[in-house]
Amino acid sequence: MDLGTAVAAAWSSGISMYGVLAVLGIAGRAAWIDTPEGLQQTWVIGVAVVLFVAELVVDKIPYVDSAWDAVHTVLRPMAGGYILTTVADVRLSGPALAVGGVVLALTSHSAKASTRLVINASPEPVSNVAASVAEDGLVAVVLVLAVAAPQVALVVALILAVCSAVVAVVLYRLARRIARRMRRGVRPAA
Repeated sequence: MDLGTAVAAAWSSGISMYGVLAVLGIAGRAAWIDTPEGLQQTWVIGVAVVLFVAELVVDKIPYVDSAWDAVHTVLRPMAGGYILTTVADVRLSGPALAVGGVVLALTSHSAKASTRLVINASPEPVSNVAASVAEDGLVAVVLVLAVAAPQVALVVALILAVCSAVVAVVLYRLARRIARRMRRGVRPAA
């Protein structure tokens, strides 16, 4: 797999791991890009598509989406690490590529999870659906770039990784402040 494609896919896996794995499997099978044969197997693509559809639904339900994200805090970075190790013709070692993929996926996953924590503090349900659609749209655009223009996707993914890290830090701090306020408001008066 091309470096730009792998970096973009690793970053995207932090938001939609199953969608990314399905797209990589389908793109490899269609010979659009070179992907590992394991991802191209019919059952792997099928399972990834089913789980992607489940994630599409879960992502739109307040609090359930945060629970889903908590479970995937380990899985998404592992997928990012795996994806980046599939790069061909790179001078970096396998462990270095794996760590890079984990970090890329962790930045986008952290931004997604922290955004959802803040959104779930809001009483209205529309923002959850809007955030989910925006995330899926962003992943779709990045994956199209990853297949069509890997060098552009590389630059875009690295910029998005930096932005994701900043968003995650800012929103985790905001989520902690919101949680403290909510706890103070729930306590009975002395």
